[in-house]
This record gives sequence, C-alpha cells and structure tokens, in this order.
Amino acid sequence: MVNMDAIALFPGQGSQAVGMGALLAAEYPEARAIFTQADEVLGFPLSKLAFEGPDEELKLTRNTQPAILMHSIAVLTVLKERGYSPSAAAGHSLGEYSAYVAAGSLTFEDALRLVRRRGDLMFEAGIARPGAMAAIVGLDAAALDDICREASSAGIVVPANRNSPGQVVLSGEVAGVERAMELASARGARVSVRLPVSGAFHSPLMESAAQGLSEALKRVDIRDASIPVVANQSSRPVTTGDEIRVSLERQLLGSVRWEESMRWLVANVGGRMVEIGPGRVLKGLMRSIDRTAVVATVEDPDGVRAFMASNGEGK
Repeated sequence: MVNMDAIALFPGQGSQAVGMGALLAAEYPEARAIFTQADEVLGFPLSKLAFEGPDEELKLTRNTQPAILMHSIAVLTVLKERGYSPSAAAGHSLGEYSAYVAAGSLTFEDALRLVRRRGDLMFEAGIARPGAMAAIVGLDAAALDDICREASSAGIVVPANRNSPGQVVLSGEVAGVERAMELASARGARVSVRLPVSGAFHSPLMESAAQGLSEALKRVDIRDASIPVVANQSSRPVTTGDEIRVSLERQLLGSVRWEESMRWLVANVGGRMVEIGPGRVLKGLMRSIDRTAVVATVEDPDGVRAFMASNGEGK
C-alpha cells in the first residue's frame, strides 16, 4: 500500500506520449482547469497537442517540457483534491520543476513559462554546440567515470544521468561520447546506444542555456519549500528559495544523481512513493535501486482510482 503522504516522484523528458491527460481531462473538472490554464499561460493549445499530437511536434523539447509538467500537475491536483499530501518530492531533470510546484516554491504559471524557456534554451545550445548523449547499461559508476576520463582526449564527455545501478547516461561532444561508447562496449557493457536528443544535456555544452535560464530565474519569485525536495544536482534536500534557484541554475550543467536521490529518500523519509505524470520510467528505475520501495503510478483515471482504493477511499 502507498499512503496518502507518499513521496511524490515526477518524470522528465522521454515519458511523454500522445494522448496523455486526455482521459484525465474528460473525467475531472480540476484537471480540465489545469489544462485550460496552461493553454492560456502559454498562448497556444498545448493541451490539444498533448491529447491529439502530432507526435513529432510533441517531441520538440520546447513542447515536451511544458506538456509533461502540465500533465504532472493535473494529476497532482486531482490527487490533492482527494486528500493526498506528499511528505517529500523529487523530479527527474525536468520533473524537478514539478516537484517545486508540489512544494509551493513555484507557481504552476511560473513553472510553465520557465520550462518552455528552458526547452528553447536547450535546443538553441544544441545547435550552437552540437553534442550527443548515450545510454550505457551494465557497467558500474566507477567504471564509467574512468571511461569518461579516458575518452575525454577525444572530446568532452561526462556522466549526465546516474539513473540506477548499472544504468548511466553520458553526454558531451560527439567524438567524446562515441569514444566512450567504444570503450564501454569493449569493457563489457550490455548496452551502449546513442539517444535521439537534440543536444548534450546535463553537460558543459549547456553553458549558454544555463546562463539564459539563470536570467529567467531572476525574474521569478521562488518561495521556500513546504516539504523536502531532493535536488538532482546534490541528491540532498533543498528548502530555501535561494537554494532552489541555485539548484535549477546548475542542473543543466551537472549530473542528475537519481540513484543517490532515491537512496536518500528511502533512508530518510521512507519507501512509499507515487510516480505522478506520464509513464512508469521512475518506477522501473526504483526496481533496480531498492526493491523494498513501493512505487504507485498515477497518470490517468484508472491510476487515480487504484491509488485511492489502496488507501480505502473512493474515486
């Protein structure tokens, strides 16, 4: 059973799918209000794009990022209307913005504008400094650190996402990433594959995007968090508005330390969690991190009903 104060986990880019949120909007007025608000804030029908596609347009990072945040906050709103109140939160990359909305640090409107701008900046940085990302499965973190150091003679390459034991995403210049992939395969990696992304996210190649995001963050009121939010960059809780601002500024340049973040939450808050938003990526990662943790997933009305039923509540 996952409790009504379960830790909230919010997915990041890559979890999107055409149709996300459509059933939620059809059944829950409070979800419809979130989708309508998103359309009004951004000045175009983002909800229609999420509900109907086309997929190639939804996959554009400037659309994907606000669409996932919109869906996550719609689900969160439905759950909170039914008594859910998270004890802590974390979000994977983009999902960290949803976590700060859940903690009351960012308004939904400000978060939407920020992630829309973030998507634009990341795309532009990818054009200015072309790069690549690759998923490596089957090697431990220390081995990947050694590989990155060795491959850096060919070009910048760093661990971008430390997702779970044996699953790390690398990011950097194309030559550096390709050399790291070769080394990983030679040293026994089960998987070494390029990812279909438009830039070297969470690497030094995002410097221009980080600078632009810093300027955008200066124009936004960020309040202290009402619950602990474990930041990607430090894998530890941040609570003050100033800490949150710095964390978001650094996030584009540094590694998403997801495995460490989840281990901290299990050890210090508990192992009852709920993935709020599209997909089940974070639940899958948790199976590799700590099988004692219980992770519910809620992305549609069936998920809402299952979550409420597990707590002895109606829909």
